Amino acid sequence: MKKDDIKHHLKKIWWFIWEDDSIWSWIVNVILAFILIKFIVYPILGLALATSHPIVAVVSGSMEHQGSFDEWWATQQDWYSEKNISKEQFQEFSLKNGFNKGDIIFLRGKDPADIQIGDVIVFTANKPDPIIHRVVDKWEDGGYHFQTKGDFNQGFANVNEQDISEERVIGKALFRVPFVGWVKIAFVGLINLFR
Repeated sequence: MKKDDIKHHLKKIWWFIWEDDSIWSWIVNVILAFILIKFIVYPILGLALATSHPIVAVVSGSMEHQGSFDEWWATQQDWYSEKNISKEQFQEFSLKNGFNKGDIIFLRGKDPADIQIGDVIVFTANKPDPIIHRVVDKWEDGGYHFQTKGDFNQGFANVNEQDISEERVIGKALFRVPFVGWVKIAFVGLINLFR
């Protein structure tokens, strides 16, 4: 193939991807976006943030707060009081207002010694998806161990969160972006329809 032929074909491909309004062009764009995010952006973020999961989509309502902070606290204060966590302390915690199903959370790998009560962590559990809950207790016993609770839950969920060893911790929550996780949730739901 001549150099001019190659250049001509590359221009046609470029036009097809970026200018064509056909359904096929749209499908190719979606596939390219997926490949770029999955195999370039996500690994670079993971390397930069020192975690295998730099971004997670929230897939349950276990960290939601219904109503205002005061209304939510009224439903939870007895439980947190038993853990010696006051309302004033909780108001200093990161993500003190919880987050919702469909949000995405950016994570950073964290030295277990630096994880504190009130931090929101992601950890592996007895479910296929990692769990994102708030640390309510921490202790050392041949390594660091954590106990977590979803802000919305009235007690511990059945996700093996009462003794989380440091090896199970994937990362600590940095910040949330609302609603963007619904794309992943919808995509996974669509795939599950065909299983």
